[in-house]
This record gives sequence, C-alpha cells and structure tokens, in this order.
Amino acid sequence: MVVESRKIGPNRYREIAGRDYEDFTIGDIYEHRPGRTISEADNTWFTLLTMNTHPLHFDAAFAAHSEFGKQVVVSTLTLSIVVGMSVSDVSQKAIANMGWTNIEMPAPVFVGDTIYAESEVIAKRESKSRPNQGLVSVRTTGKKADGTVFMTFERTVLIPKRGHAVDEPPAWQGA
Repeated sequence: MVVESRKIGPNRYREIAGRDYEDFTIGDIYEHRPGRTISEADNTWFTLLTMNTHPLHFDAAFAAHSEFGKQVVVSTLTLSIVVGMSVSDVSQKAIANMGWTNIEMPAPVFVGDTIYAESEVIAKRESKSRPNQGLVSVRTTGKKADGTVFMTFERTVLIPKRGHAVDEPPAWQGA
C-alpha cells in the first residue's frame, strides 16, 4: 500500500488521507479493504447501543425457530461497517454527507460472516453555491466473502476541491 504524506517539519511527515473532488472519475470503482468478520460481540453491543429489541438479533433460541435458523446481524450495524470501510476512499475529506438513497438489503448477514465493500462513482458535479467544493455520488455494495451481495446504497458527499480541504488545527502541528 502506498501512503501519501507531506512534510510538516524537519524529519516530520503527516499522512494525507482521502480524495479531493478532482480525484473522482465517474465509473471508477474503489475496493475497500480490509474486510471485517462480524463477531457475536459486535452484534450484541450494537443491539444494546441502539436499543434494538428485536429478538432475532440477540435471542438464539428465538432465532433458531426463524426462517434463518440462527441470529441475524443487525442491518444497521452492517450498514455502519460498510460506510466505515468506504471512508478512506470516498469521504475522508468530506464536508458533509448530503443524502442517502436506495438502501437495499437483499441477503442477511450472520455472526462469523466476513464482509467487504466497494463503491462506484456514479455522478459528480461542481457545487452551484460553493465554488471550492463539489458533489460526488457513489453506489456502494456490501458483499460477503463468498460474493453474496447483502447490501447496496447510494450516497452523495460534499467534497472540497484540491487545495481547499480543512487541515488540522494549528495546535496539532508537530504533535
């Protein structure tokens, strides 16, 4: 993996993460790595944090009698992980997520599944009201290790143009 960095002082460099608006090309596909194996603890903690009380997610005896025969991972957990996987490629420099559409979940995810994601740039345009920024839209697909698509969604992100990204506060310089 190649990591870009810039010199910020004598013998000191800072990693540059993310893409500027100009770096996005319609049709490009970013494969987000590494993948993530979902654990029982992930699923349990997420149900507790979000107060999701559906027993299919945390009651093994109940889930055993469902059509799935076992506990299903909370879909908003998988959505959160897939979005997180995409940050370094899509939204590391984002000013804001502008919208989410077409969220689909065609297959369940179970504890022990390893998931991966990829995002395709489907649209981009310069902002009409912010001359130093642009809007980038991606279609993100979550896949299990066996290739099963378990999730797709589209999102639009406001991205700065080259040279206009917000840097760290000056107090962080040389830290």
